[in-house]
Amino acid sequence: MSDPTISPLTLQRLRLDEGTAVTVQDDVAREEPLEIRVEGRAVAVVMRTPGNDEELVAGFLITEGVVQKRRDILEITQCPNTTEDARGNVVDVLLGGAVVQWESLTRHVFSASSCGICGKSSIESVFQQFPPVTADWQIDAAVLASLPDKLRAAQATFSKTGGLHASALFDLEGNLLVLREDVGRHNALDKVLGWALQEDLLPLNRHVLMVSGRVSFEIMQKALAGGIPLIAAISAPSSLAVQFADEGGQTLAGFMRGQSMNLYTHPQRVRLT
Repeated sequence: MSDPTISPLTLQRLRLDEGTAVTVQDDVAREEPLEIRVEGRAVAVVMRTPGNDEELVAGFLITEGVVQKRRDILEITQCPNTTEDARGNVVDVLLGGAVVQWESLTRHVFSASSCGICGKSSIESVFQQFPPVTADWQIDAAVLASLPDKLRAAQATFSKTGGLHASALFDLEGNLLVLREDVGRHNALDKVLGWALQEDLLPLNRHVLMVSGRVSFEIMQKALAGGIPLIAAISAPSSLAVQFADEGGQTLAGFMRGQSMNLYTHPQRVRLT
């Protein structure tokens, strides 16, 4: 449906360097709205980097509890342009029998963009929908420590623009399975989960998620929706993310620098070597 290649927009800019002004060309990450419709009904508008839109929508529906398996989605179609400025940024999903709780879906989506509903009650409601993980495997600490460099090396569009977040999925041997980039960290993760749905890999109970930025409550919630037991990040987690990981049985690693990292919850999954 969408071109998986995220092409940046090339603009002219004025660079000031020690009092000297030079006009140069610069690659800028694209950002456009995408309206998500389910069976013709609008449920959300997300600001995203165009590319892998079908994965983004599928991942969004996973994390909202609408779908669980590939067969739950019959078709995802991009609606044709209706105006000159619309750019076809409307996607409609035809479900394969999944039951949608319309009121709770739309209320949650439009109120949670800043995690305004986060708290003890929202954590409990998430666990009612997505059970805690119970995976008992281990990954070598050295393998885990190697993931940030692999993630950075695969961020092709970030290398050109410096303006995109990334989420990547690895197996327990440290092999990169998929990486997606987006202006929104949540969108990048939704694209990864949507890819996993299309590949019929859910739940991802023998995988590691690596993210390029900080870890929020919503990142942990989305990872739990995909059944991911270990989440690793270049930067810091929030306090609510740590609480959520602890209660959800997820291993959370942050501040990954070289061979150093912080293990905030369930460190038993990381084997010291």
